[in-house]
Amino acid sequence: MLKLRRPHRHRLVAAATGALLALGLVAAAPASAAPRTAAPTPLVVNARWGGHCTFDRVVVDLQGHVPEVVVDRVPELVYDGSGKPVPLPGTHFLEVRLHPAAAHDEAGQSVYRGPQLIQLNLPRLKGLALTGDYEGYVTFGAAFTTRPEYTTFTLHDPERLVLDISHPNVC
Repeated sequence: MLKLRRPHRHRLVAAATGALLALGLVAAAPASAAPRTAAPTPLVVNARWGGHCTFDRVVVDLQGHVPEVVVDRVPELVYDGSGKPVPLPGTHFLEVRLHPAAAHDEAGQSVYRGPQLIQLNLPRLKGLALTGDYEGYVTFGAAFTTRPEYTTFTLHDPERLVLDISHPNVC
């Protein structure tokens, strides 16, 4: 054990106290004092689909990161804002919400190049629509004639959201 003479011990305690106080002041500085770089809102630029032997797939292409995604079963599809029904065939529907996200740039110009509304004849997927681009939410609706079983995941470089809807083998 290292023994310090009293004057050295006081200097050591004073130096340690000063260092702790300095660290405490830095740690207690308000967050606004530190420069922040918020990630830009991801842009939804396209939606596409495909039929495969055992699943139908919807892919949403993004610029930026993949935001939070919520997929809900809904009794009907409606357009955000107006509440008007989406004219797609089907008896079962999924609503896919991305937040925060936008399908327009800062000037209000659309960056989305995919379908607004399309009827499909895949084994499960019967239609797809862009149903909203409002206040940081981009919403899609998907229509089915039977209750869909689905999984979602993301792919990167480029950023994509994938929705796979399973069905019996058709190949």
